[in-house]
Amino acid sequence: MSTTLSTDATAQVFDHHLGAFAKGLDELLRDYDDDSVIVTPAKAYRGTGEIRAFFAAFLESAKPAFWEAFNVTSKSIEGDVAYLVWEAKPFVPMATDTLYVKDGKIAVQTFTALSA
Repeated sequence: MSTTLSTDATAQVFDHHLGAFAKGLDELLRDYDDDSVIVTPAKAYRGTGEIRAFFAAFLESAKPAFWEAFNVTSKSIEGDVAYLVWEAKPFVPMATDTLYVKDGKIAVQTFTALSA
């Protein structure tokens, strides 16, 4: 696959992922499969069951003001990799996500956030 086609496919998954938060947990999970992994400083979440639990906890803990404060500060895509820097001050002063997209799904995602 050419880099341009790869970048376009990655952008499509990345954009869907960002928009899925407003649509709920089931929509978020459409970007993952049973081989997907989310790596955080605390733990690696493997497969859709663990990833569902990770996002369920995240969504349940996010106050409405969090979403009002959410702001993407940097977004870039290179081939199969997407990188996002975001904030939701004062809740999250800075966070980063890196996504490796393979066959239309997020194969590996890393996530870290500075706590307020």
